[in-house]
Amino acid sequence: MEVSVLNIKGQETGRKVTLNDAIYGIEPNDHVIYLDVKQYLANQRQGNAKSKERSEISGSTRKLGRQKGGGGARHGDINSPLLRGGARVFGPTPRDYSFKLNKKVKQLARKSALTYKAQENAIVVVEDFTLDAPKTKEFVNIAKNLKVDGKKSLFVLAGDNTNVYLSARNLQGTEVVEAQSVNTYKVLNADVLVISEKSLEVIDGILNK
Repeated sequence: MEVSVLNIKGQETGRKVTLNDAIYGIEPNDHVIYLDVKQYLANQRQGNAKSKERSEISGSTRKLGRQKGGGGARHGDINSPLLRGGARVFGPTPRDYSFKLNKKVKQLARKSALTYKAQENAIVVVEDFTLDAPKTKEFVNIAKNLKVDGKKSLFVLAGDNTNVYLSARNLQGTEVVEAQSVNTYKVLNADVLVISEKSLEVIDGILNK
């Protein structure tokens, strides 16, 4: 599949790049996409629900009454779960929601997601660019020139470009990532992918291993 390379003014440069069929032209696998997205969302969960156990309650450990002869049930200290202000029995503890996913499964999921975008003609290839300073207005103009303004867009750059990242940070529906950080969830969550030329090479190198 050939795609024309645009400059940041939205004009064709006269060059074309061929998208690798091994990445952008495979038979998509919906199940591995589900697994990869599930893992990504699970990794975002903090699992910080926590209640105090008996040993964590601040209170005296003095036995409240004698063991026998009191005419009632036996009591330990005031931290007992049976008493108001005491501990909780079998309460929640911080949980790790992450789970393992094989590397080949994750690669297949990313290839499948990129294939879907290619089938939808939702991939825009732009020549490598940078900004001299963080300028949101300048970045907005680039998005308008590329006709991706008003859409959920994912800009994929070859390396760390702080000025571009800062320029897009406050724009709703727009995200800038490095090519090595592209994942299935972000690809599918975007309406259109704007990929720089060098990023294509980085993605090829990662997904063809």
